[in-house]
Amino acid sequence: MGAVGLLYVGAVLVVNGLMLLGRVDARAAAPLNLFVGALQVVTPTYLIIASDGDPATILAASGLYLFGFTYLYVGINLLGNLDGTGLGWFSAFVAACALVYAGLQFFYVEPRDPGFGVIWLYWAVLWGLFFLVLGLRRDELTRFTGLVAVVAGLVTAAAPAFLLLTGVWAEYTGVSAVVLAVVLTASLVLPYPRLRGRPAPAVPPAAPVPDSAPEAPQGVPVARESSEHETVRRTDTRNSG
Repeated sequence: MGAVGLLYVGAVLVVNGLMLLGRVDARAAAPLNLFVGALQVVTPTYLIIASDGDPATILAASGLYLFGFTYLYVGINLLGNLDGTGLGWFSAFVAACALVYAGLQFFYVEPRDPGFGVIWLYWAVLWGLFFLVLGLRRDELTRFTGLVAVVAGLVTAAAPAFLLLTGVWAEYTGVSAVVLAVVLTASLVLPYPRLRGRPAPAVPPAAPVPDSAPEAPQGVPVARESSEHETVRRTDTRNSG
């Protein structure tokens, strides 16, 4: 059941990543966040109730709430046009928890699952980026965070979900860990120099303004090309007369 939820986590991460890249309107991304957030709250609740107190099942289900609350929070923020700092600081908490879950996958749970240990580490990085962008207003990381979210949706959620649903994941946990480590590290290192930086403004600050337009505020450069041409024309007219 958790694998089904993981598949749709992949979908919402891709959509949210495209939103940060400017490809999806913010309000259009809200419904999917609410749907998947609700799923990721109902699923672990059911698993815990049905676990009959089994500690391993409860531990495995507990991490799902981190995602469920995140997506519900995102959906409500988008629909209500709310400030994102609260979500950013919650993301810092999720990132810290993800580090703990990664350690549990590597050293505690039975059987060990290094593949998901690597995945939890990548989620820790992603939610850490959410904290930087939303909580600390590091806008220059927005596009990079969007790409990381898309990669996370495809590589750490959708693909493992299908492998779990088909029963293949358990046979290749060691290989999966190595492949994931290489691919995910490359996704963090290679695009960073190109995507880091603030997006270009929608309206260039040096756009020409008509002579009748009000004077621009101090510190905002505007082009005066039309005014200069008018001055030259008037001078030529006087000289010719």
